[in-house]
Amino acid sequence: MVTITTAQARTTVSIADDGAEWNAYVDRHADASGYHAWAWRHVFEQAFGHEAVYLVARREPHVVGVLPVVLFRSTLFGKFAVSLPFVNYGGVLADDDQASEALLLEARSLLSRRGARHLELRHRLRHFPALPAKDHKVTLLLDLPSTEEACWQGLDRKVRNQVRKAEKSGLTAEIGGRSLLPEFYAVFARNMRDLGTPVYSPRFFDAICAHVESRVRVVLVRLGSEVIAAGITHTHRQVMEMPWASSLKERRDLCPNNLLYWTVIREAIRTGHAVLDFGRSTADEGPYLFKLQWGAHPEQLWWEYCLNGTDALPDHSTKNPRMQTAIALWKRLPLPVASFIGPHVVRSIP
Repeated sequence: MVTITTAQARTTVSIADDGAEWNAYVDRHADASGYHAWAWRHVFEQAFGHEAVYLVARREPHVVGVLPVVLFRSTLFGKFAVSLPFVNYGGVLADDDQASEALLLEARSLLSRRGARHLELRHRLRHFPALPAKDHKVTLLLDLPSTEEACWQGLDRKVRNQVRKAEKSGLTAEIGGRSLLPEFYAVFARNMRDLGTPVYSPRFFDAICAHVESRVRVVLVRLGSEVIAAGITHTHRQVMEMPWASSLKERRDLCPNNLLYWTVIREAIRTGHAVLDFGRSTADEGPYLFKLQWGAHPEQLWWEYCLNGTDALPDHSTKNPRMQTAIALWKRLPLPVASFIGPHVVRSIP
């Protein structure tokens, strides 16, 4: 346990064991993401088998900060930690700099005790300017008007034409819950294989629905009975986010992605959300440009690193030269093989 004492106050940090207390703090913190909720620790533990260590800072009797940490023991990358892996946002939530520093100090101690090389903090703003950081990712946010008609009229003409093309091609959209997961996963797994990326286990999405089902919806786009595009939305406060979306490359001439995102936008407006979060992207690459055409504006993301015994920042990205050969080989795997092996590999790639 870490303790920091100043003339004004004494801040202590320990491992949290009270989900209700944790959630009460997260619920009232203006900067919290939906992924800070206690339920997500069960998703990481059950779907991937990783240990979650959730740190809480107190100035008795009040909680003044939290930091959820997920620990990895990987044959590929060794021991490291992320806050938070497999999702877009995480990191420190705190009332002030003293609480933030106390949480970071305890995180350093945790790395040392576990022999982990680094902790990656996925922040929307810089919290620790002295830490090394990456700014390779942005999120794209679309401010939503109060009516569908106003949103439609505000879209670029090319985007509207692509939505119309999808509808004229006979594509239809459906929104539902957990029962649609198998159809979502069939498209998602195939798309990930085609991209050369190992796919998550179905257990990941099952665990999400099991623990945060009230916040998620599954969206499908069909051509007849065939699902050709699919996504999962996650809501938090006034924001609807689509962190996972895929389509079949051989059907993209029908513009299924356009109908998928327009369906999500309509649903977000219908349910009173003010912002659609298109999820993280690399600037100027294809997905980024696709999202930009909807009128979304980019917001810089900051991944800050607490290092232990190394000066080198980790590189788990697909741009790592060591990954290029693996990606090329993965694209040639039969889908059943890729779907079987993928979850064992991707659990080590946060």
